[in-house]
Amino acid sequence: MPLTGHLKELRNRIVVCVLVWLVAFLAMLSNAAKLVSFFLSMGEKAGYRFIYISPQELLLEYFQTAFVFALVAAMPVILFEIWAFAAPGLTKKEKVGFLLVIIFGAIFAALGVFFAYKVMMPFMLQFLSSLDAGTGIEASLSVQNYVSFLLSIFIIFAVVFELPVVSCALTVLGILKTAWLKKGRKVMIVAIFFVAAVITPPDVTSQVMVAIPMIVLFEISVVLCSLIEKISKKSPVEAA
Repeated sequence: MPLTGHLKELRNRIVVCVLVWLVAFLAMLSNAAKLVSFFLSMGEKAGYRFIYISPQELLLEYFQTAFVFALVAAMPVILFEIWAFAAPGLTKKEKVGFLLVIIFGAIFAALGVFFAYKVMMPFMLQFLSSLDAGTGIEASLSVQNYVSFLLSIFIIFAVVFELPVVSCALTVLGILKTAWLKKGRKVMIVAIFFVAAVITPPDVTSQVMVAIPMIVLFEISVVLCSLIEKISKKSPVEAA
């Protein structure tokens, strides 16, 4: 296919992704108030009271929530379009590998969001709300700050849980070696705490709560990469 043909195909696939996202956005926007109310109920259980300090703040949060959830809803189509565009230029083995990365990437991202929802957020909200005990200070949070905080935590954990998938993909490609991971374990732990401090709110608890899962995922990555290397050594080299 000539370059113009590739560009036309790319344009068509981008149009499909945008249209699917737009439909999902309109659907999510009609339910945005329920989603925001659900988020607020999580905070209310921890003892927070919510306010909005500008006339358009609540509306903007509806749009922000609808945007993020529409992107999540459209992600299967977006990932399929990426795979379909790249597939013609890949070998059979590369197609399978690329498809597995997409599938397991989506699974691990979902696990990250689930972990954040069931474990991370309840603990953080309860802990942070307990800091005003005995001070006479009542927590009245801006809806915008609170919802943005929740969405950022969900996104952070969705990305963090991709560590094993990325590590395995790089190992299969021969870019990453298990020996490097084992040798640099101490450096990686320090780097993980640094990254956790950067991507989380400025409190030690949030940093530790993000760093611990990242360390566990790093250790899982070491084990998986080691298994991949052992399987690769036992398997015969296939011609492209």
